[in-house]
Amino acid sequence: MHFNVIRRISGLLLGLFSITMLPPIIVSFLYDEQNHQPFIIGFFVIFLTGLVLWLSAKNAKEELRTRDGFVIATVFWLSLGLSGAIPFYFSSMPSLSLTDSIFESISGLTTTGATVIIGLDDLPKSILFYRQQLQWLGGMGIIVLAVAILPMLGVGGMQLYKAETPGPVKDAKLTPRITETAKALWTIYAGLTVACASAYWLGGMTLFDAITHSFSTVSIGGFSTHDASFAFFNNSVLNYICIGFMFIAGINFALHFKAVHSFNFKLYVQNSEFKAYVAILLMHIAIICVSLYALGFVVDDSNAIEEVIFQVVSFATTSGFTSTDHASWPLFIPLLLIFMSFYGGCGGSTAGGIKVVRILIMLKQLGKEITHLVHPHADMPVKLDHHVVSRPIINAVWSFFTAYILSFGMLMILMMMSGLDQITAFSAVSATLNNLGPGLGDISSNYASIPDATKLIACFAMLLGRLEIFTLLVLFSPVFWRD
Repeated sequence: MHFNVIRRISGLLLGLFSITMLPPIIVSFLYDEQNHQPFIIGFFVIFLTGLVLWLSAKNAKEELRTRDGFVIATVFWLSLGLSGAIPFYFSSMPSLSLTDSIFESISGLTTTGATVIIGLDDLPKSILFYRQQLQWLGGMGIIVLAVAILPMLGVGGMQLYKAETPGPVKDAKLTPRITETAKALWTIYAGLTVACASAYWLGGMTLFDAITHSFSTVSIGGFSTHDASFAFFNNSVLNYICIGFMFIAGINFALHFKAVHSFNFKLYVQNSEFKAYVAILLMHIAIICVSLYALGFVVDDSNAIEEVIFQVVSFATTSGFTSTDHASWPLFIPLLLIFMSFYGGCGGSTAGGIKVVRILIMLKQLGKEITHLVHPHADMPVKLDHHVVSRPIINAVWSFFTAYILSFGMLMILMMMSGLDQITAFSAVSATLNNLGPGLGDISSNYASIPDATKLIACFAMLLGRLEIFTLLVLFSPVFWRD
């Protein structure tokens, strides 16, 4: 393990993150809030910490290995969550404890969208902007952003990219060089953000709300500048704009890149994961609409369909925005929405959850095993988009699913031991491990009332989900630390 290299790169990344304290300072001056002090403190603490780490190992030139990448990804996200809490902790509005500050920071950076803050409408604009900015940075992964910059400083990036990028096929490159890959991903990401902000502004939002909500929409984060989330705007045009961009952000960014680069949008309908993603959304929209009609919960037909579509897309993509009080719907519907977060979006998207591509591979493998019971000698390889899925990938998918189930069970037991009831504990683990945000029971509106111990467990679950379990769990394996 090259600890000097790890320390050097971690210092560089923290130095890079310190720059993100500057935009909220500008916002504070623009709105004449005099709330810049927490961000100035954050800038100097994070920058100086990064500088000390870098100076202590500035001459380390060893080649970065895959194992080093896992350590850097995990340590950096943890240190990022802690350092990102500084502005929250030193701000007078909101007045948060250290635990709550860390929770809010990690929730933002992991694009979970769970919050402990009550009274968002009355907060300073600088704090609101900062929360949304955290989600935007976490959406594609600040490490992937750094990969596009660090080569100029003499640091390779493939190991970092493999450790942080979501999805089961992490070795695939969009372009021959990983730097170009990161740049391509961020170009698409930034382009979608600009398009989303423009659409919101034209749809009726203020410029501030348009920009901040574009951050949390494209990142599939779910933070809002209002306690009522999207219900605050009460605007069908804005709801459908949000639905559209959540749907787009839930698609594999590699597929976006290929379609835009070749100017061939037929690639979407030819992609198995995309078709499964659309099918899942349509199926659940139909089930919930029919159920609401059958149970007499529908008053306004057009409004009900809009609300159902919004909630389904939001929960399926793990965005976590809400446009209505979904908790008042028949109990199985809120539970079904929570279950949708287990699917998540497509692999390689900003969504959380297991990912549609893994679900698809597991279902195909399950179908193959059932057929083998009838035709034991048949040779039926698992195929995706007319390509045979290799045995190592299938094994990795099932291993991920096993680790996911075991992690979910352990986290739920810990949540219940910390004092939560069964429904709240189940939805809390679902919402944090899948990076969703909203839950049921005591956390249906926010996480302010749960014990500090539970919040720390939730922080671990958010990091576990953001790093796709193995990146974090592998550090607990003795084999990982052997030379």
